[in-house]
Amino acid sequence: MTPKDKPIIKVKEFLYRGKNLDFLKGLDVRELAKYLPSTPRRYILRNFDVVEKFLKKCEKKAQKKKRIKTHIRELVIVPKMVGLKILVHNGKSFQEFEVASEMIGHRLGEFSLTRSKVNHGSAGIGATKSSRSLKK
Repeated sequence: MTPKDKPIIKVKEFLYRGKNLDFLKGLDVRELAKYLPSTPRRYILRNFDVVEKFLKKCEKKAQKKKRIKTHIRELVIVPKMVGLKILVHNGKSFQEFEVASEMIGHRLGEFSLTRSKVNHGSAGIGATKSSRSLKK
């Protein structure tokens, strides 16, 4: 196979409800709500001031190259957040993740898990009935 015979791999363009990301980034927060499912749409229409305030905070911090930290886990991800690295509080610490285009319409808290997997150790002496009979 020569280099000319190699197949060309096309990258699939991201579409959200038939609209590309550039179109969605140009929309106002309230105009974007028309393209979201019912629950995120209601959140944005009722709390558009919170979303716009967070976006302004993100723009300022991105210009200064500072990290964006927040406790607002119920905030719906909008297209203007795509590409940002956001630290979301999970109740104990801040967990960082980068917002991808597939996350639009989801909430920030979905990507900062509050419960971690428990790794139990082996049972100690006296933990089971059989180990109680062991002599020390």
